[in-house]
Amino acid sequence: MSFEQILDKRLLRHAFERASSSYDQSAVLQREISNRMLARLEYIKYQPDVILDAGSGTGYGSQQLLKRYPGKPIIAMDIAQSMLLQARPHLNWWQRLLPLPQHSHYVCGDIEQIPLQRESVGLIWSNLALQWCNDLQQTFAEMHRILRTDGLLMFSTFGPDTLKELRESFAQVDSFNHVNRFIDMHDVGDLLVHNGFAVPVMDMEYITMTYSDVMSIMRDLKAIGAHNVAQGRRSGLMGKKSWDKALSAYEKFRTDGKLPVTFEVIYGHAWKPPSRQSILTPEIRRQLGLID
Repeated sequence: MSFEQILDKRLLRHAFERASSSYDQSAVLQREISNRMLARLEYIKYQPDVILDAGSGTGYGSQQLLKRYPGKPIIAMDIAQSMLLQARPHLNWWQRLLPLPQHSHYVCGDIEQIPLQRESVGLIWSNLALQWCNDLQQTFAEMHRILRTDGLLMFSTFGPDTLKELRESFAQVDSFNHVNRFIDMHDVGDLLVHNGFAVPVMDMEYITMTYSDVMSIMRDLKAIGAHNVAQGRRSGLMGKKSWDKALSAYEKFRTDGKLPVTFEVIYGHAWKPPSRQSILTPEIRRQLGLID
């Protein structure tokens, strides 16, 4: 990854902290993709013991997982503390004096360095969080580390065509990165295999949202914390002339009176298989020189 594409995690955390109060009003796409992930989960006959919602945001996915797996412990983890505060149950003042249910846990952490013990969860669920990682290989290595043998990783993320209209419009103005870069589906699948996951299943679809004007697009992206936090972004404010040029370029995409916003959505799931050594008897391992 080049310097220009490296995400500033400090700015990323700050963006999501500020967006926590407005997130639910604008996170229509995030909820829809979460619902589509849940529909895919219906075809997987698996009962996890402990669930990690990695990049939980305000907790929509966690609540849906609680309904699907009642009584199972769920750990909601997010990089922004304010998101976790929004995710906690909305209780009356007297209910806040009581301890939270045993199955609800909230952890502030980065999915590139997950603060959980080795082989401590049975299902890792991650809806639209992987695109905020600088090192996806490191992230998958961490997920493999904390996942139990025969455990399941299920995720969604954005692909390279996401926000392509916005990227192309700003490219008419200057050479700065105005939109974060996203990794290709095939590269995601390769990284899963490289980090020890088995039987990866990858899928992709395009979802297009429409808006009346560019400012509405920008407001929604800001409301969910989807700022450009790449180190190669423009450091100062864009001048009026440049901004008008970008708006004019975006207008070329208008269809039936609306401006499209494209999202390339990648879905994936994979399993953590037993290690090769664990399925060999001590005698065979001795013959292979794996033990003295």
